[in-house]
Amino acid sequence: MVRLIVRTILCAALLCGGCVLREMTITSDPPGALVLVSDEEKGRTPVTFEFVWYGDYDIILRLEGYETLKTAAPINPPLYEIPPLDLLSELAPWTYRDRRFLHYTLTPRQVLSPEKLIEQAKQLERQNRQPVEK
Repeated sequence: MVRLIVRTILCAALLCGGCVLREMTITSDPPGALVLVSDEEKGRTPVTFEFVWYGDYDIILRLEGYETLKTAAPINPPLYEIPPLDLLSELAPWTYRDRRFLHYTLTPRQVLSPEKLIEQAKQLERQNRQPVEK
């Protein structure tokens, strides 16, 4: 009789198991930057989207008049998502919500005068002509 009750409870837990909802929100100052996460376009800031896995994400923000921002964002799992606890969180009858918020400040693009641009080009040319040391 006890085994039947335990089996019934386990089956019920498997059928009504919850899940983990993972969301990432990316904002920027100024807003309106185009967001690419691991080479996938997500929209313009502020943008919220679901993510599936934990780990490092490559993030690129682009906005006209500002320097392109390229960075990596480590998204570490919460305690309940680390094995073997992740099995319990998947079987729980409620939904876990893992929300991550990332904010970035963009820097205005520096417009070089023609004279400075020519000087930079000459400097790069001089560096390029130097022999490579082995």
